[in-house]
Amino acid sequence: MKNATRLVLLLTIVHTTAVTAQNVDAGRQLYATNCAGCHGADLRGGTGSNLVDGVWAFGEDQIVKVIKNGIPERGMPAFGEMLGDDQIQSIVAFIEQAERDPSIVTPAVPDSLVALDYELKAEVFAHGLRTPWAIEFLDETTALITELPGALRVVSNGRILPDSVKGTPEVIYEGQGGLLDVTADPNYAENGWIYLSYSHLLPDGLAMTRIVRGRIRDNAWVDQEVLFEAPHDTYLETRHHYGDRIVFDPSGYLFFSIGDRGHGDMAQDLTRPNGKVHRIHSDGSIPVDNPFVHVPGALGSIYSYGHRNPQGMAVDPETGRVWAAEHGPRGGDELNLVAAGRNYGWQIITYGINYNGSVMTDFRQRAGMEEPITYWRPSIAVSGLDFYEGDLFADWQGRLLVGALRDKEVRLVHIEDGRVLHQEVILKDAGRVREAKTGPDGAIYVVLNEPDMVLRLTPSVRHWR
Repeated sequence: MKNATRLVLLLTIVHTTAVTAQNVDAGRQLYATNCAGCHGADLRGGTGSNLVDGVWAFGEDQIVKVIKNGIPERGMPAFGEMLGDDQIQSIVAFIEQAERDPSIVTPAVPDSLVALDYELKAEVFAHGLRTPWAIEFLDETTALITELPGALRVVSNGRILPDSVKGTPEVIYEGQGGLLDVTADPNYAENGWIYLSYSHLLPDGLAMTRIVRGRIRDNAWVDQEVLFEAPHDTYLETRHHYGDRIVFDPSGYLFFSIGDRGHGDMAQDLTRPNGKVHRIHSDGSIPVDNPFVHVPGALGSIYSYGHRNPQGMAVDPETGRVWAAEHGPRGGDELNLVAAGRNYGWQIITYGINYNGSVMTDFRQRAGMEEPITYWRPSIAVSGLDFYEGDLFADWQGRLLVGALRDKEVRLVHIEDGRVLHQEVILKDAGRVREAKTGPDGAIYVVLNEPDMVLRLTPSVRHWR
């Protein structure tokens, strides 16, 4: 099935035969033989169009006709002489089922990956997800994955449970909003606390990032406590730049980020929660030594300010210091070392420009404002961060794993004494990378969008130097 544009195809079609498991299985095999070469083994496109994204160029009632007769002007050949009506119906049934239940399709994974120190093997850890955003391991056999539309999924012994956790907070799933980060308490084995961040909606339609904790019991979210809810008069109408990542430092402080929510001027305003990195205790209380606790009108949880949209945070296991990665506008993505009370300059100084190409500011430096440790221009759409701490990649101990959405890559960043010495791309074009994280087994787990899945990276060959 060749089609250089967005073919059509499918999905709630006019069936002439009942959709059965046997039909779907037959369609899977026919699809692999006749269609996957153009539309991808995972149905998400190649030289041909994506068949499971809900965007169709023609009416649903024309699907069978298109497959039979083709669309020559769009490069879609006719299959009517090669395939019978029942076979075409089986292919359509398979694709229709794949849109409803992506788990029936095993996504394609990259072939062997080559880095300076290792050759890597990629395998699918979890698929059949809806816009996964973050992953957290509770122990060696159990992981949690957040889905942006609002579901919290459990992977147990390598199998994703069919039912999401019941009773998780209601999110507003619009724009960049939804269920965001998930983090386990440093003492999870003793107390069972799990922390979530998400976009919280008020009845008047305004929204802001919110932080809660709870426990999972019998696949249900219980014992919820709200740890951070901004004053309602600071909520905003926008639906983007929520942040958010949650990390704990060695002293047990909880750090989380909130993006500027599209109001860059507010990143400099200490009475506003947006455009900030916050620090609280694990129960939500405010540390008495936070830098702005005694500043009149300031939010006591603020730890640093002048941030645009930090969607990556990680704690250096050697120093205990917090690092943050934030999206710039068009260019100017930043990697920052977060320190108490510091101003990181947004939107007064930046290495980026407006999306339309116009100049945002003439300043990249200013007294009293922190410059990034490094920046990316053009933007890579930097996302999640993690310091590698496993044993499988012994040569990468302490290196920073950096995800990129736009450039669809995982970077390995070598940092010494607060300076970036080297960057290397270890995964490219597998999908939009939300985050890359060390698992308890030492493998690197990569959360992807488009396709929506989690990859597990392990070394297959070590290069001797």
